[in-house]
Amino acid sequence: MAMTTIGLVLILVLYSALVITCNAAVVGGLLPQPAGGNNIADQTIFNVLNFGAKPNSELISTQAFMRAWRAACDFNGRARLFVPPGVYNLAETIFSGPCKGTHPIIVQIAGTLKAVADVSEYSNFAWISFDSINGIIITGGGTLDAQGQALWQFNDCKSNSNCVHLPATLFFNGVENGKVMRLNLINSMGFHIHITNSYLVRFHALTIDAPENSPNTDGIHISKSNTIKLSRSVIRTGDDCVSFGQGATNVTVNKVTCGPGHGISIGSIGKLSGELEIRGLIVKNCTLRGTTNGIRIKTFAGANPNRAIGMMFSDIVMENVKNPIIIDQSYGDKSTEPSQVRISDVIYQNIRGTTISEVAVQLMCSARLPCLNVRLTNINLKHIANTPITSQCQNANVGYTGIQFPPPCHALSS
Repeated sequence: MAMTTIGLVLILVLYSALVITCNAAVVGGLLPQPAGGNNIADQTIFNVLNFGAKPNSELISTQAFMRAWRAACDFNGRARLFVPPGVYNLAETIFSGPCKGTHPIIVQIAGTLKAVADVSEYSNFAWISFDSINGIIITGGGTLDAQGQALWQFNDCKSNSNCVHLPATLFFNGVENGKVMRLNLINSMGFHIHITNSYLVRFHALTIDAPENSPNTDGIHISKSNTIKLSRSVIRTGDDCVSFGQGATNVTVNKVTCGPGHGISIGSIGKLSGELEIRGLIVKNCTLRGTTNGIRIKTFAGANPNRAIGMMFSDIVMENVKNPIIIDQSYGDKSTEPSQVRISDVIYQNIRGTTISEVAVQLMCSARLPCLNVRLTNINLKHIANTPITSQCQNANVGYTGIQFPPPCHALSS
């Protein structure tokens, strides 16, 4: 009788273990390790291999990826789209919602995605798009290689103000409640990341890399979006590390290392009629190395009104930066009319480091709408050659507290 009881207990233990193991359904035959701290025990895994993806070959896997996404998006439960290690060739790839599940879909990229280097393959000016999705986590430690070096020759934005930008690597439109983390993005054709019309999306632990001479390869461009956070990332590009376009609201950039590139830029705005204002930006604990600008606010001269208000730049380290603090309200130099963009309530505090410019602080505001309530606190900048540096102010209402190197300037009119 005792042996029967022991045997029954063993059977129950083995059965329980089998149930626990089987709680995670695997579509594609390969169960990945958890990513991003999410328990996969109750998730269904949609492996792109099971939908026809062909790694490490010349074949294009775009349709396989989109079929896998469609299955995950239409699944009414916890879903994880899994890209195993390997190199996958992709042309324009669109992941669209809305999706059926009530939990965020996890996209786990463990492999390398490589773009088809043919501009005719892209119709929406993006390589990989996420559209109309509420709840998504993109992670996995993989690499997105856009092979932009094959297409940068077609970029004419320096000579053509109405140029069409080359495709972004990742394009987010209408995305809510998202996380993008632990990814490597290299050699984007255009912007590495472009997010618009979105809400509550966090970017974390990203590495973005493109040559210093690559055109318009912004690290991340944020427009028409609310409550966006970027943190603990390294961005090396040929353009702005982070750029804020019209409608960027309540955005926080924290612990980002930038350089080479054009620095962190607000704008440009004022070029088009009916643009949305920029409001509520925080940039803090960042390091800029060898960039052409540090913290830059830029607006077009001319007749299109707008506002950029409520911005704080705090605890920033500059290393050999050309223009550490700059407001340029004549950006583009296409009009002799003063800018109609109002800049107000701007705080620069605890900014230190080195510059290669003799003018380390430039606040060149609009004669029609002078900058209001600009505050500089504890600015400590030095020239790399220990030569004197200065400030320039025009049409700016500026207040100073604490250390001021270079010495402050005061100018309410030109």
